Amino acid sequence: MRTVDLITDVTVWSAGGWLTGQDVRLGGGRVVSLTPAGSVPPDPDAVVLDGSGGHLVPGFVNTHTHLHQAGMRGIGEGRPLLSWLRLVGEETVALTPGQAYAAAAAASTEALRSGTTTLVEHMWPHPDPEVHDAVLRALHDTGIRAVFCRGVADRPDVTRKWGFDPRLMQPLDEVLAHTDGIRAATAGSRISVGLAVPNPRSLTPAGMREVRAFAEERGLPVSLHLLETATDELACREHAGTGAVGFLEAAGFLWDRLLAVHCVELDAAGQEVLARHGVAVSYNPLSNMRLGSGIAPVPEMLAAGLRVGLGVDGAASNDTQDMLEALRIGSYLQRAAHRQADLLGFGAMMAMATDGASSALGLDPVPDGVVAGARADLVLHRFERDFACLPVRDPGATLLTCASTRTVDTVLVDGEAVFADGRSLRLAESTLVDALLGRSAG
Repeated sequence: MRTVDLITDVTVWSAGGWLTGQDVRLGGGRVVSLTPAGSVPPDPDAVVLDGSGGHLVPGFVNTHTHLHQAGMRGIGEGRPLLSWLRLVGEETVALTPGQAYAAAAAASTEALRSGTTTLVEHMWPHPDPEVHDAVLRALHDTGIRAVFCRGVADRPDVTRKWGFDPRLMQPLDEVLAHTDGIRAATAGSRISVGLAVPNPRSLTPAGMREVRAFAEERGLPVSLHLLETATDELACREHAGTGAVGFLEAAGFLWDRLLAVHCVELDAAGQEVLARHGVAVSYNPLSNMRLGSGIAPVPEMLAAGLRVGLGVDGAASNDTQDMLEALRIGSYLQRAAHRQADLLGFGAMMAMATDGASSALGLDPVPDGVVAGARADLVLHRFERDFACLPVRDPGATLLTCASTRTVDTVLVDGEAVFADGRSLRLAESTLVDALLGRSAG
């Protein structure tokens, strides 16, 4: 483990602008101070990271992924959501702990490579505790920060049209007890815990009330796929006589620790309801594009007062864990849809990608970039590592329009360097390759 005490002579994204020539002191997993380069002599035993020529930004928070899907890249290409889900479901039923570890370790390492320091794992319901343990072990081994949302469903339906795959389900009391066990096992680590609901169709109203009460009592977030396509709306109207948002509201399942994922089909009335209840949203542009689901109305949601974070989704539908790609495409997609070239520029996208849903997730806020007191979850970019980023007219524009994993020099989590020079400092890349190709047990 290499904990950095000082980053020298670096350009920093701070308080909505770029500060050049800064020394950034770290301690206790946080940013201690920003001072002009060389103005305060370093301690003789300090671990120093040379930041000269580099640009320092907060790490990204990926608000939605399914780590086990890193073993399913390319699956169901060209199929719409429900058809694609059936394929993913069959492989999830057959998932082994070894496969879960390999996929989660690979996905987490790939996330770090693009400057992601925190991810929200929306785990599918699964009855095997060893599968959950494997994912948790992978998160710990890679060193990334994570909100691990344990899957839960209580309405069985083999078709998944009005319920969830019964082969992956457990009684609700067992799921909640297991969640408490995970909380105890991860206490004091970089992993916090929440719950993950596949969609509004997967929980009965009674189940929703129980899940919310459990989460609120423990201060946990809940992640929920919502209106990714029109399926939620149509099914809720058929079976409950109301739309998806109305169904959730009637069950008391809208509150400020709920993260609604996708919301492609969220209309103005639904936006108002979610905003009134303090619900946050995860915007996942690339998976919505890949599955032909549509375009989430992000500018409209922001105007309605909704908190919006950025996500990549699982590697079965994106098919990468690259937040820099999501940053760029998330902006460009909205610009194309609204025919507005200045929509969602670097500042707006950076806010979305680092802090958009933090309050719902129980994460430290990052409203002002790299400032004293902020967590030392930081990313150092070096644009000269890729001539395709040069010249740099505006660092923010460069990060949004042409930066890539090639420009990510060093990634710090809690001040620890966990990724540098294109490689994990925790796990050997050859080990990940062997595990993903089935050449090792993981």
